Amino acid sequence: MTDDLTAQTSTEPNELFKEHNANDNRKMRRIIAEDPEWNLMTVPLLSELCTKAIVENFRTHPRHDELPPKYRKKVLQAIPTNLPLSITSSLVTYQDYWERCCRAKWRVCDVTKFGNDWKRMYFERDLKFLIENFVPNKSDISKINEILRLGAEFIIKLDIQQLLPPVELEKKEFNLDNEEEEEDDRDEIKEKYECDHFDFNQVIPFLHKLEEIKLVYGVRDCGMNFEWQLFDFTKKDCQSLSKCLAQCSYLKSLHLNWSKIDDDKIRLFICQILNHPSLIELDLSHNLISDRGCRAIGKLLNGHSKLETLNLCNNQIRAQGGQAIAHALTKNSTLKFLDFRLNRLGDEGGQAIAKALSKNSTLIRLNLASNNLSEPTAILIASVIPQNKTLKYLDLSSNRLGTDGGKQIQEAIQENQSLLELDLRLTETGQESEYIINKVLKKNFENERLIRIDNENLKNKALNRTYSHIF
Repeated sequence: MTDDLTAQTSTEPNELFKEHNANDNRKMRRIIAEDPEWNLMTVPLLSELCTKAIVENFRTHPRHDELPPKYRKKVLQAIPTNLPLSITSSLVTYQDYWERCCRAKWRVCDVTKFGNDWKRMYFERDLKFLIENFVPNKSDISKINEILRLGAEFIIKLDIQQLLPPVELEKKEFNLDNEEEEEDDRDEIKEKYECDHFDFNQVIPFLHKLEEIKLVYGVRDCGMNFEWQLFDFTKKDCQSLSKCLAQCSYLKSLHLNWSKIDDDKIRLFICQILNHPSLIELDLSHNLISDRGCRAIGKLLNGHSKLETLNLCNNQIRAQGGQAIAHALTKNSTLKFLDFRLNRLGDEGGQAIAKALSKNSTLIRLNLASNNLSEPTAILIASVIPQNKTLKYLDLSSNRLGTDGGKQIQEAIQENQSLLELDLRLTETGQESEYIINKVLKKNFENERLIRIDNENLKNKALNRTYSHIF
C-alpha cells in the first residue's frame, strides 16, 4: 500500500507539468502573423494618427495654426526639410525647423553670426550662394527673385565674398608688341576687356531691412584661370552700386574690400552717399585709394555724414591724403574709430593727424601702424597726448619712432588719464620707456574700471529708488 502511494505521488508532478506545457516557452506554440508589420504594441492614439496624417499631407495641405500648441510642435518637428519655401517661409516660424533646414544644407552653421536666428541664417546664406555663383547674361535670376519675394523681411546682412564676371568677354585683337601702337588703342583694349559684375539694383531695393553689406569684387579659387580683369570694380559696377546704396535708407555698415577701387571710382561713389542718413561704418581697406580719393573721403567726413567708423587700411595714401583726412577731423564730430594701417603717410601726414587730435574731441581709437613715421611725428604726438581727453586706443607699431621719441611719449603719457592702450611694438623706443608707459596704462585702465563700476552702482540705485514704491 505504501509503495503504491509512493509511486502515485512520484508520478503526479510529471503529469501536472505535462498538462501545463504552456509554461515552457520551448514547447509553446508560435503564431506567425500574415502581416509582417504586426506587433504586440497597443493601437496608437487617435491624436497620433492625426498628427501623422497632417505631416504626410503637409505639402498639399499646409495647416497647423488650428492645432493645440502641443501637437503643433510635434507636426513642425516631423515635417521634412525639403518642402518648398513658398509653403514654409510665411507659415513656419518655429526655430527648430529652420535649424534642421540649415544643418541639412550646410555642414558648418554658426547661428551667432545671424543674431541667433535660424530662419534669417537660412535666407541670408541662400541668397549669398545664389549671388556668388551668378554669371551675368547667363544665369537665371528667377531663383533670386523667389528668395526676395519670400524672405526679404528676414535678410538683414549681405556678405558676398565673390562676384563672377560674364563667361564670354568681348575682345578685340591688337598687337601689343608693336612699340608704335598709340595710347588710344591701349585704352580701347582696356575697355574691351572690361567686364561688369552682378547688378545689385536687382536685389538691394527689395531688401527694406538691410543694415550691413560686405562685398568683394573678385573670384575665389580661380586657379589657372587667373586674370586681373576678374578682380576689377568697373565704372558701371560703381555707378549701379552707389545709386542703389544711396536709396537704402536703413544701411548702417558698408564693407568694400579687395576690389581694386581707385581714386576715380571712390570719388564717384562718395558723391552718391555723401548725405546718407544712416551709414555709420565704412570699410574701404585693401584697395587702391590714394590722395585724390582721400580728398573725397574728407568731404564725406566734413559734416556731411554720420560716420563713426572709417577703415582705410592697406591703400596707397600718402602725405596729402593724410592731410585731407586730418583737416576733416578738425571739423568732424561723429567719427570714433579711424584705421590708417599699412599706408604711406610719412611724417608730413602723421604730423597732420597729430595736430588734428588737439582739436578733435570724438575720436576714441586711432591706428597709424606701418606708415613710415619717425621721431618728428612721435614728438608731435607726445605734445598732443596730455591735451586730448577722449582718445583711448592708439597704435603706432611698426614705425621707427626712436628712443628720443619714446622718451617724449613716456613723459607725455604721465599727464594723461584717458589713454588705455598704446601699441609701440617694433618702434625702437627702448625697453625702459615701454615699461614705464605700460605701467601708466595699467593704472589708467584700473581707474577706468573703477569709474565704470561706480557708474553702474549709481544706475542701480536710481532704478531701485524709481521702482521702490512698487514693492
